[in-house]
Amino acid sequence: MQTAAVKLRGIDDVIAFIDSCPGIRGRAGLVWWLALGGLFLDAFSNSALSAGLAPMTRNLQLTPAQVALLTSFASWVAIAFNPIGGWMADRWGRVRPLILAKVLAVAGALLVVFAPDFQVILAGRFFAGAAYGIDFAIAMAVLAEFTPVKLKSRLNTWQGMWYTAVCTNLLLAMMFYSWDVGDTIWRYSVGAIAVFGLAILALQLMFLIESPTWLARKERLEDAAAAMTRIYGRDFVAAPHAERIPVTNMARRGLANVLLIFRGVYLPRTILAATVQIGQSIQYFAIGWYLPLISAALFGKDFIYSTIGALVFNVFGIFGGFLSPLIGRKLGLRRASAFGFAAVFLMLLVLGLFNGKMPLWVAVIVPSLFILFHSGGPGANGKSLSSLSFRSELRAGANGIIGALGSIGAALGLLVFPLFRAQYGLETTFLILSVVPLVASIICFSIRWDPTRTTINPDNESGAPQFKDDRGDQPAFMTPAIDKSQP
Repeated sequence: MQTAAVKLRGIDDVIAFIDSCPGIRGRAGLVWWLALGGLFLDAFSNSALSAGLAPMTRNLQLTPAQVALLTSFASWVAIAFNPIGGWMADRWGRVRPLILAKVLAVAGALLVVFAPDFQVILAGRFFAGAAYGIDFAIAMAVLAEFTPVKLKSRLNTWQGMWYTAVCTNLLLAMMFYSWDVGDTIWRYSVGAIAVFGLAILALQLMFLIESPTWLARKERLEDAAAAMTRIYGRDFVAAPHAERIPVTNMARRGLANVLLIFRGVYLPRTILAATVQIGQSIQYFAIGWYLPLISAALFGKDFIYSTIGALVFNVFGIFGGFLSPLIGRKLGLRRASAFGFAAVFLMLLVLGLFNGKMPLWVAVIVPSLFILFHSGGPGANGKSLSSLSFRSELRAGANGIIGALGSIGAALGLLVFPLFRAQYGLETTFLILSVVPLVASIICFSIRWDPTRTTINPDNESGAPQFKDDRGDQPAFMTPAIDKSQP
């Protein structure tokens, strides 16, 4: 007996089918993990210079101002390319911009690897920032659109991938160090970006499929049905035009859509997601990104010892990152962020007040707990909150705007740490930066929206109930279009 084709009458049927899935398996799972693979590359690219920053500084004889510019430059570029990437994805779909981002990442890495001087390295970091800005806005939208509603908190898995990439960088750095390459070790770390980038580019070219949710939201039901047939391994067909349910409140004004996220029910969601994104970016890129340097200050300047110390810290990030979906499911993304920020605030206070006075084991535990509380709480939630709070044709654009705000936070964090450390010392820098998670925690406790604590789906938020078939007892997506079991 041949299974009847599933009729799609509109966006609600697409969403209802995806939400009915017990998990993210098959081709949908492959697309989901390939989107995460792109985020792995983004994290790998962002952290590649971190492990080799001290040797690079010596190798190129960089001043503190040049270090600050070099480390923050990609984030400044991402500020512009976050919304550009979101606009591209909302206008042209998810797949093409994701592929473009990988091409830019590979080009940027190759420029840095073979750069003869500081200026060419900056040019390479420009491409890296563009790739990061485009990719993150879109990949998170893809994850949201392939995830059933009951598994929303699983979007936080990207945070575990981030720290896996960071730890991979540190392990590779120690391997390159064993090759006795001296202070040019940073070129090898960046070269690994190109290798990973080419591999992920090839896989995404072969296996990515356009988001059916985006296609249906654009009223391209034939394309949505074809995409779902490929993804879910069963027949889908678009309903005849007379039976289709028109999309309500469709945004058709291009870049003007951005203004919608600052109005009505979206405004508090935007404030919450932006607060989490900015706060976590500042605290991570001001502290977490510089962990190899902080580790060197704690354990000495030997490359292996300081790298092992940074690796130990970041292993806690892997643990917290992959635990964050469970934490988000138990507490909700908002409360997980609020408690995480509060815990990070306490860790920075301890580092600021007692750094240099603590026993060695405590000096290891406190930065490790900083990373654990960051990755298990706000580290993942800013991007997840923005991906889950807006309807499909606004989602990537909203991710782009909120991601740009996060990139401002990242750029500020990367810029101020070396400058503050040189001006005020490490302990005072910790105390100054502790203000960030304190303020962010207060805002998170104050705003009540949480997409994991509501039955509202932003793609059908007009208040209309789920569409039913003629009998009223099944979702419309279960209504067979063609009964192929009959002769």
